[in-house]
Amino acid sequence: MTRIEFFFNVSDKLQHALQLSAKALGKRRKLLIYAQSAAEAQRFQHLLWTQDAVSFHANCSSDDALAAETPLVVMWQEGALPHDDILVNLQAEQPLWFSRFTRLIEIVGVDEADKAAARQRYRFYRDRGYEIRSFDANGGALV
Repeated sequence: MTRIEFFFNVSDKLQHALQLSAKALGKRRKLLIYAQSAAEAQRFQHLLWTQDAVSFHANCSSDDALAAETPLVVMWQEGALPHDDILVNLQAEQPLWFSRFTRLIEIVGVDEADKAAARQRYRFYRDRGYEIRSFDANGGALV
């Protein structure tokens, strides 16, 4: 069953996704970043290029021919899924195909609209029997 983790009160969702990605890639895991829009996907990929030069992580879009071999894939609309390891969801709704992943990470910002959408996703997962761990970006575990 997919392990689900929520990170709440994140002031910069893309920066948080970048940090989580670096951690996971350091453990040789594969990630799929599911961005809200094409513009957000491009901003995330730009962040990967502008971070510390010694910590760059190879990445590509999900429609790239190398997606199946690339450990960090970025997408913003449904399409072919190159792996099933870790999904980082930045969208307002849960992806219909989240359950094929080993782990799902939900990153929730500080604005009320994002929190309200996250509460709906949380209920959706909980009502289907998924165990959920929640973390406050300003501290430790919430539950």
